[in-house]
Amino acid sequence: MATKVMNLRMTQTKQSLIHAFFNLVSKKDFEKITIADITKGAQVNRATFYAHFNDKYDLMDYILGDSASASIENHTAGVVSFNQDSITQLVLAVCDFYHQPNIQCRSSYVGLVLPQMKEKILKELKVFLSKSLEQICTDNEKNMFVPVFAQVIHEGALQWATGNITTNKEEVAKKVALFVMSGSQSFEGTLR
Repeated sequence: MATKVMNLRMTQTKQSLIHAFFNLVSKKDFEKITIADITKGAQVNRATFYAHFNDKYDLMDYILGDSASASIENHTAGVVSFNQDSITQLVLAVCDFYHQPNIQCRSSYVGLVLPQMKEKILKELKVFLSKSLEQICTDNEKNMFVPVFAQVIHEGALQWATGNITTNKEEVAKKVALFVMSGSQSFEGTLR
């Protein structure tokens, strides 16, 4: 029971630190945010911050990684498969990941946050695709196809998220999924 209470308290403290960070990113440039600012907003001491994160970069890295995995989980409902519907859901997850209100911040963050966002969502896409292709192809084939499919899914969604495509995200997701599936069927024996 004591462990359960301790885990709950740690989770609440971590959420408090994250919430304090989100409050700050809308008001201050990242470089100007200090650990003292974050701990003051979370109403905890420095030692508590360092019990959860190494520094503010680690905090941001955690937030982006958590948001990427949550976005994919929300869209796939934990069902891991390689079919047109799951690919459509992955594209929608990436679209939503880039448009989450809690990740929206001052324009000065774009150069800092965008590369990290891309890294985190690509990592999560690769994890999902790798699992979904386990029963369909060999490890060698997975090593070849997973990064390619992840890049196609990411780039299709990013084109929508950045406004380069004016079509609605559902239509973009369907077209990207069709493209990925038709590409995978070109290797008939490889992925089936």
